[in-house]
Amino acid sequence: MKVIMLQDGRRVRVIERDLKPPERIAGEGLMPGGYLKLIELGLEDCVDEIDAQRILGYVLYKDGKDATIAFPLEKFQPHVAGRNFHNGRFVQRLRDKAASLHNVSLEQGTVTSLLEENGTVKGVHYKNKSGEMLTAYAPLTIVCDGGFSNLRRSLCYPKVDIPSYFVGLILNNCKLPHANFGALIVADPSPMVLYPISSTEMRCLVDVPSQNVPSVSNGEMAHYLKTLVAPKIPPEFHTAFVSAIENNIKIMPNKVMAAAPNPTPGALLMGDAFNMRHPITGGGMTVAVSDVVLVRDLLRPLHNLHDASAVCKYLESFYTLRKPMASTINTLANVLHKVFSATSDPAMKDMQEACFGYLRLGGIYANGLSGLISGLYPRPLSLAFHFLAIATYGVGRLLLPFPSPKRIRSGAKLLWVASSILVPLIKSEGVRQMFFPLTVPAYYRTPPL
Repeated sequence: MKVIMLQDGRRVRVIERDLKPPERIAGEGLMPGGYLKLIELGLEDCVDEIDAQRILGYVLYKDGKDATIAFPLEKFQPHVAGRNFHNGRFVQRLRDKAASLHNVSLEQGTVTSLLEENGTVKGVHYKNKSGEMLTAYAPLTIVCDGGFSNLRRSLCYPKVDIPSYFVGLILNNCKLPHANFGALIVADPSPMVLYPISSTEMRCLVDVPSQNVPSVSNGEMAHYLKTLVAPKIPPEFHTAFVSAIENNIKIMPNKVMAAAPNPTPGALLMGDAFNMRHPITGGGMTVAVSDVVLVRDLLRPLHNLHDASAVCKYLESFYTLRKPMASTINTLANVLHKVFSATSDPAMKDMQEACFGYLRLGGIYANGLSGLISGLYPRPLSLAFHFLAIATYGVGRLLLPFPSPKRIRSGAKLLWVASSILVPLIKSEGVRQMFFPLTVPAYYRTPPL
């Protein structure tokens, strides 16, 4: 965001908690739709020279079978694809880009609170690297302090859920069976995601339910990974997985938080501080970059940001304009995590089989879902259609070769499970904003004079 505002000729002051390259097990990829947004911002070179890896899709593994989810890239130029990388390297490239532009002040410091006067944010209070308490003033404060934000309380109505944790490992010098394709392994007790983050390293993320997270410090996690997870790893990288357990194990909570803004004059909340989805599909960075494009376009015609109330009212359109991309990726990620998590519920297992079988059909079925996952065709109505098609396919499987009372009951339970997964997620995104954005008055906001 700071780079884009600088490119538009604005003076920007950036206060970051730590200017060292972050070491994270999240934010390690852009879907093709996110890469296209990066091109719109003129920042595509930020994935150059960091050993970023091209990703053309994912392969889903379940019970010895596989289903390929290839991104629909046929209509795009050859360089368009997903990109996976070390998060810290990508962030440093963005920082270097910002530092190379004029009118930027980049400072290490910890923002402790927002400076508010009569309901309007005027800036921030922060502690600099020397421990000095200082105040910074600005007509617009963009808050993006991450999933552990301590500033969002007055800017949104946060309702954070933690359905699971990711256990992160780096596997060295091994290759996935399909070049340029990541892997999603559906297994009990833990589904896992694998993807390359450099030419020699592969990230493995093991999903562990929040109710039962083994301790790393006393060796329980290593035991869990070796005895329960390792046997489910494909043989091609089983040895590398076991070796990685002996190295640094990292854990992060998978937070889910629907966007529930509290529009506040003088401030705009963005990123994980504002909206989070389960990271199983790796769509978070794509949503973030897409949001930056929207805010860039909304701010571009504004020559004066000092009328905080007028700017705030105008920027309310952002919350509706972001819905096609954000709600599609959010809902799909949360649905897929619920469906592919280990379960003892027969109806949920039927739903797993239905989703896996639907993807194996290929053609328009797999392409439709991959278009949604990739961020290339973010259409909420298409998402609802495909989920309904999966449920219908699942019921059909259960009723064949001929219906019986038991099969009909199983089909009804599958439909109930499908609706109980999808409907709450759609409600949290906002039915009207998601499916009927043109009926939302904020959609038509024009720049203040």
